Amino acid sequence: FPCHVSYFDWSSIDTSSLPSSYKTNSWQEKELLQLADHFFQQYTHLCPDRKPLFIHPVNECGVQKFVSTTVRPTLLPYSDMYYWSGCASFVCDYLIMEPLKCPITPPSSLYSPTTILKYQRGNCFDFTVLLCSLLIGAGYDAYCVHGYATLEMCSLDQTQELCPRLRKPPEVSEEEDPNKYRVKYPLEPQSKFELQQKAKEEKETEPEQEEETEEEVVMEVGKPKRDPLHGLRVHAWVLVLSGKRKVPETFFINPFTGNPHSTTDECFLGIESIWNDRNYWVNMQDCRKGCKDLSFDLSDPFCWEIMFSESNKPSQLATESAKSDTDEMQEKEEIDMSFEMPLSWVAPIRVSCREYENPFSLGKKVILYNKAKQEKWAARANGDGLVERLTVYADSERTEELEVKEWFKHREDLLYMREVNKQTQLITDHFKAGHPLLLKAHSYTSLEPETGHTVEFYHTARVDGLWKRFENATEMTEHFVGRDDLLHTRHIEFDKRHKDMEKAGTTADANPRPIVQIKEYFHRNPEKPADEDVEERIFMVIDDIIQLTYHLELHDTIASQVVFCRVIGREKREDEIFLSRENTVKYQPWSSEKHKNMLHLYNLLWELRAEQKDLKQQVRDSEAEMLNILMVRKDEEANIKLSVSRYGAAKRGQEHEATV
Repeated sequence: FPCHVSYFDWSSIDTSSLPSSYKTNSWQEKELLQLADHFFQQYTHLCPDRKPLFIHPVNECGVQKFVSTTVRPTLLPYSDMYYWSGCASFVCDYLIMEPLKCPITPPSSLYSPTTILKYQRGNCFDFTVLLCSLLIGAGYDAYCVHGYATLEMCSLDQTQELCPRLRKPPEVSEEEDPNKYRVKYPLEPQSKFELQQKAKEEKETEPEQEEETEEEVVMEVGKPKRDPLHGLRVHAWVLVLSGKRKVPETFFINPFTGNPHSTTDECFLGIESIWNDRNYWVNMQDCRKGCKDLSFDLSDPFCWEIMFSESNKPSQLATESAKSDTDEMQEKEEIDMSFEMPLSWVAPIRVSCREYENPFSLGKKVILYNKAKQEKWAARANGDGLVERLTVYADSERTEELEVKEWFKHREDLLYMREVNKQTQLITDHFKAGHPLLLKAHSYTSLEPETGHTVEFYHTARVDGLWKRFENATEMTEHFVGRDDLLHTRHIEFDKRHKDMEKAGTTADANPRPIVQIKEYFHRNPEKPADEDVEERIFMVIDDIIQLTYHLELHDTIASQVVFCRVIGREKREDEIFLSRENTVKYQPWSSEKHKNMLHLYNLLWELRAEQKDLKQQVRDSEAEMLNILMVRKDEEANIKLSVSRYGAAKRGQEHEATV
């Protein structure tokens, strides 16, 4: 069993302050127990080979209680608890798992959900009844299940399983079948009789082959040995039927993990009975193949034997039993089993704000998976808002770390996830929408400037449409979305700083990096001819060259280009341009007619010179923005602040009102 399972002496708990409903039975409950006993007698008479039903175990006060009355439908006042996933997560996090005293028989007692919540521990039946109470309260068609499961599921051993956080959704292949249009030739004719005889022979030799393969599987290295109690281990879980709360498909919930499972999951090996707060059903179907072939139509009397008929018809068990006995017994046993279930004897289930926000009784929860370890903390248990960490390892012994993912809550800087690649030391921070700098993600190895940073923004909130920027010591690349000028990428190359200006204490602002060149890329503008619509423009700042490359028409193979080479005046004055057709302008012969007009080229060059000046300023602004982002992130990490709990604030408000 897992190492976190600790012994607890239930005989030492104080029951003196419990309500009277815990210590006695009302006349309705006594009548209910008599009817349940009557049903059980018929069941054992008609199904002598079946295991005893889990019907009326004793509670914490030693009083027999019918299992349906132990379910206390409750809707807790927290938004997450309105959904099955929130209820399941709370139960598996809040309670400590205890194994059954005997793995092959159900427990002799079933304590109230209130007592289980108070001591924060219980077995699979305790987990199930509490979870079912919350699910029914939230409007789900949920049932407690008494059945059988694998050793791993019963003992909460997940070391052979893939962590749910690492499971990838199934990819839907959209590739066309290459054989779709291939000519299909008729197959060779075969005798049906020969095929039938061959199948018959294979069927006869199947058992021998199965025995051989079984032995081979057991002998495989690294495979777990076959459990001698396989198929006998008792487990309890929750069944959620489709229909209510728009549940599309019937499924199981393992209360120990809170994970959903298909009803065909091979971990579930059989079902004895199910119950909710209104009735009790016995499974009459064959479970030799597990639960995968079971029908969950509870109205089908051949599949499920209901204890208390929901109409005035007598129970099917009573009818069948009567047919096999004398007329005298028939009159005695054909009784009306329709019965109104008494109200639950359990006190109202309450979970305080503090208990809801701090579900881990041991401070944190550790779950070991195959090549992974998951750690969970209560919100605000850590000063940095850390609530979950997933460590992925290269080996099954969990010694070599590959990747670490951390999740945060309630941080004022809106950081909610951090990924660390242990091989490259690359850190990626993810932010919720609303950060003052509009950050969405930030990848880095160090928060020092020019060490390699990739920043993603919530671009719809930015005026310039910038969604991603990468910067290191020698280059910067910016990606844009939805701009009117159709710009989608800008790439800047930098030269090394001048050594004579690199002095101690000199900031990057005071000694900017020389810009070597600026490249910009544009989407096609359908309103312009292709040879007048710029696709790429390059400003070689140091070499004083400007190059324009235009989009291609559908029938073209080589793009039109215009290149301006060393166009500043001989004395390097920026307000003068020296333009010569022979030496400074190069163009392809299939370029636009406008490009052959020197006056047009002269005006175009003046526009490009002005845009180059603006671009250089935009590059400096981008550098300054990156420096500001790093400065803000350093400050946020050095002074982490968590937002105030809404539940804590509400509680303090109530306390203040009470004192006034």
